Amino acid sequence: MVASAKHTIPEEIINEAKIALSHYPELSNVAITFKFKKNIKKSTMQAQPSFWSVFRSKKNRSYKILISERIKIADSVYYTKDMPSEIMIGWLGHELGHVMDYQQRSGMNLIGFGFKYITSESYIREAERRADSFAVNHGMETYILATKEFILKEAGLTPAYVQRIKNLYLSPEEIMVLVEERDALSKGK
Repeated sequence: MVASAKHTIPEEIINEAKIALSHYPELSNVAITFKFKKNIKKSTMQAQPSFWSVFRSKKNRSYKILISERIKIADSVYYTKDMPSEIMIGWLGHELGHVMDYQQRSGMNLIGFGFKYITSESYIREAERRADSFAVNHGMETYILATKEFILKEAGLTPAYVQRIKNLYLSPEEIMVLVEERDALSKGK
């Protein structure tokens, strides 16, 4: 593991994590641990506050981004550390979008968020689309689009899983609308 200020990052993804983090200067003083895990149910990565930090002030919270060591897609097994760099950066950027979302919430709101996330499909959709939006608004659209392209077209997922991804996350077209809105706002400043 390599520690970078407040960030603890496994050596295998240090470059990708640093690129993703560079898009989120607001997180430079936020404690985030990136950690490989044998298996994460129904997910490739998971961003979450460290348990006890939910009860701390926002500026003293810490977070972990759990990364599944491998992903079984259809008949293939992909080792996360061997993913193309651009795709890994997109995935990490999306997870950092969740951290941005969590940073804006009170401790009680985070507890409610966690409960709603595990009990409501519509809330999952809202949370995942919000994380994508944070990533796009932080200039990560190229990486997010590459990740979506991989998941939806190259990974050999079942049609049911592809449909689930399409339902939960922003589409490439929605991402481009966000980019246009972001760019129009920045020109108007």
